[in-house]
Amino acid sequence: MMIRLPGMPMLPGAQFYDYTKRRHPRRQTLMHYQGIHMLSDRREPELVEPNGPLVDPKCPPPSTELTLMSPPRVTTKLPPWLAYDKQVLCFNAYFKEPLTEIYHAPYQVRKVKIYFYLEDGTMQVTEPKVENSGIPQGCLVHRQRIPKGPPSEHEFISIFDLNVDTNVQIFDRVYHITGCDIFTRQFLSRAGIAVPVALMEPNDPTTELRKKSAIRQTTRPATSAVPKRHAFAQFLEFDRRVLKFQGYWNDRSEFGDVRRLDVCYYLADDTIDIKEKFPRNSGREGTNTFLKRGKLPKEFTGLSLPGQQTAITLLNVLGSNMRDVRYVADPLNTGQKQTVYYTDQDLRIGAVLNVFGRDVVLTSCDQFTQQYYREKYGIQDFTPQPLPESSDERVLSQGKMRRLPPYNGWGSYEDSEGNCITVEPKPPQADFKKLMKYDGCILRFGAKMMSIIRENCERSFVISYFLADDTIQIYEVARRNSGFMGGEFLKRARVELPGQEKFSSNRPEYYRANDFYIGATLSLKDHIFHINSADEFTLLYMEQHANEFPVADIRAIMQKIRDAVRPHYKQFVLRCQPNADLREGTTVSFDTLKSTLLAFLPKETLRNHEIVTVCRYFSSEQMPPPSCDRNHVRAAAQLELKRALWNNVDEIMEHLSHINPTCKPYITEAQVRSTLRGCRLPFSLELVEDILQVLHRNEQGEIEMRDVLTFFNMAADQVPDIAPINIAFELCPKLPFLHKGRLVDFNWFLQYLGLEDEMVRDNR
Repeated sequence: MMIRLPGMPMLPGAQFYDYTKRRHPRRQTLMHYQGIHMLSDRREPELVEPNGPLVDPKCPPPSTELTLMSPPRVTTKLPPWLAYDKQVLCFNAYFKEPLTEIYHAPYQVRKVKIYFYLEDGTMQVTEPKVENSGIPQGCLVHRQRIPKGPPSEHEFISIFDLNVDTNVQIFDRVYHITGCDIFTRQFLSRAGIAVPVALMEPNDPTTELRKKSAIRQTTRPATSAVPKRHAFAQFLEFDRRVLKFQGYWNDRSEFGDVRRLDVCYYLADDTIDIKEKFPRNSGREGTNTFLKRGKLPKEFTGLSLPGQQTAITLLNVLGSNMRDVRYVADPLNTGQKQTVYYTDQDLRIGAVLNVFGRDVVLTSCDQFTQQYYREKYGIQDFTPQPLPESSDERVLSQGKMRRLPPYNGWGSYEDSEGNCITVEPKPPQADFKKLMKYDGCILRFGAKMMSIIRENCERSFVISYFLADDTIQIYEVARRNSGFMGGEFLKRARVELPGQEKFSSNRPEYYRANDFYIGATLSLKDHIFHINSADEFTLLYMEQHANEFPVADIRAIMQKIRDAVRPHYKQFVLRCQPNADLREGTTVSFDTLKSTLLAFLPKETLRNHEIVTVCRYFSSEQMPPPSCDRNHVRAAAQLELKRALWNNVDEIMEHLSHINPTCKPYITEAQVRSTLRGCRLPFSLELVEDILQVLHRNEQGEIEMRDVLTFFNMAADQVPDIAPINIAFELCPKLPFLHKGRLVDFNWFLQYLGLEDEMVRDNR
């Protein structure tokens, strides 16, 4: 490619070739313009600097004719459509439009805004809308390139033709520019164009005449006539404003009844319509229109005969037969009866409206109606009036309960009840909301059987209570040489409470979840079980739902202990700690605290499960830290990446730079999790949680951004491969913490008990 030095002629020695260029495309020489195929002889716009000297996109830069006020900065040159993208110069201008015999003014001043788009040199002229101006306003000249006036009609208006205190001709109008916005002034000043101070826009003579006429109308003397009101003034002021009342019409006919009505008064035209509200199961159908919308007369004496009421009154009928008859119309309408209609002054709570012979009583109104009457008429009392009793509204009296035959023992009670209620029995429906909410939630308890047979007392059972459908299942734990086979002892089913009559017509009551707790003795299918333990999930569930399980409510339990220990507080402390050692970290064992509590509270008052709840709440044992090896987790993550043939660390870097534009060294755990899920890494949810667990963190718990990139970079640092494993269970074993409550933090227990502070206050 041959490169030419700027400002030098096309002579040998003033040009050289660029041997580094490897691509030599041909320029487009053909174009399709408005359905015509032609040669493209348009010159492409030259590159400009965004913050450099001003350049017209369609004209050569005239920088030699201007004296720059500030030297331009050297920046990367860009095409005009990119350098000046979304940059618009705005000028304030006006033009005078001559008037002929209008408002007795020679002209009117119309103010406009001139927009100049720097990206392509187009212009647009708009006129801001003025209320009640009477002239069409808005866009006067659509966006386009505007040619100059003669003799330069072949050129277009450029930025150098627009400035403050200059005239510019746009087609057949001459605009005088009076000012510009801040961006336009700064842009032109940076380009070296001096912008004068903004000018004062001239006053509009027509506007001044309107103001003077308005002042004359408002300052009329008191003796002058009332100003004429516009025909649509009421409609424009009160359009869509409706006064709504509730009322009734007490029909006294043979088969009449109390009809509830909604009365709507339209303020826009003083019309009224009435709708009837049908009560349920009334047997009425069809339209509920009680009165069609229209003006309602106050007086009604009956329907007029045809021709009885006319708009014109006839006087002096001349002629004795049908021929040569002459009628004289009365211009004063003598004898014409004036009809008075209901207005908003006549409507109030308790008023009676004469709706063509039917008395409609208004009983109440809505909030808008109350506010309207409160502001206009000063009415403050809007107490609703009672409605008379209606025969359509029947009190739903529950008849006698249907007595069902007693249960016969076949199937479940619900099945037998369905056979007695309907001819075509249907299966009983389950509570699907409860089933979906508690699906998979099982409370498991360890129990022993209580029997007079010694061998049965040594048998161990697991009682499972299913929260989804309140069913119970019992399994027996197999024990060698016991003589009993382990396995299912009781199939899953709902178990009735003991002591109920089986063959009765009443529904039986079943065991609930709160009937099971440590220390409870239950009778299940004629077998007595004593619950002596529960698994970790059961204890946690009961503690988290203390409102459903009173034995797990720590507040109620501690209040019970506080009331029992208050008279013997010192003896209670010495029995738990004989040496009275209450230093920080003092603990007591579960057996010591249990024996001490039972010495001050009887077993009937304090259950075993409540003691377990107290020891678990004030436990001094903490859950051990998770055992998760970083190299092991990283090897498992790289194994999954190799299986999916994934090697796109740049995508992670791009995503992290997008969510962390300020390049902070640490980011939150939620941002890292969204990055791993957003980049579609082939990781399961368990593996993602394990990765987040082993990443480096700061004191605030935020994850180091550099460590995230290093963790997935297999090219820089690769760990040895491992055999495929079960990530959910083998990568980071999540063993439950089963030793909570063996040691009790005694200081924490006494502090929650609060008796020490109470004794100090009493001594003072």
